[in-house]
Amino acid sequence: MDQKFSRRSVLGCAAGSAAGAVLLISASPSQAAPVKFKADMNGPSEVPPVQTAGKGTVAATYDSVTKVLTWEGNFSGLSGPATAAHFHGPAEVGKNAAPAVWISEKGQNLASPFKGTATLTDAQADDLQKGLWYANVHTEANKGGEIRGQVVKA
Repeated sequence: MDQKFSRRSVLGCAAGSAAGAVLLISASPSQAAPVKFKADMNGPSEVPPVQTAGKGTVAATYDSVTKVLTWEGNFSGLSGPATAAHFHGPAEVGKNAAPAVWISEKGQNLASPFKGTATLTDAQADDLQKGLWYANVHTEANKGGEIRGQVVKA
């Protein structure tokens, strides 16, 4: 009789523990996986296209819970110092748009490699996730941008 009682007690505890674990899991805050993005920048992607040996890349991650975009990138072969860099949008490939987020600091040249973060608005996050942002790097010789790349999911 003692063995039967013990078995039920153990099973009861196991069932109770499993139910408790389910409650704990469902009670924790939901976390969305960060979304990764990339942009391969070059002169022919600029609008209008630019003849340059310049090229560059940007890798970014967006966290929808915190709304923070984090990026790092590099460039080389530009006609001169990078005078500014931005994420622009909303714009499809072949279209131009105003800067949405500064990559460089306003009024400061940008060195390669670079990195940064920004908190996005809901509209900016929506445009980013729809592929309507591009990254570009400006120089004195190419004030509208010397290299550009559409920001796409990686």
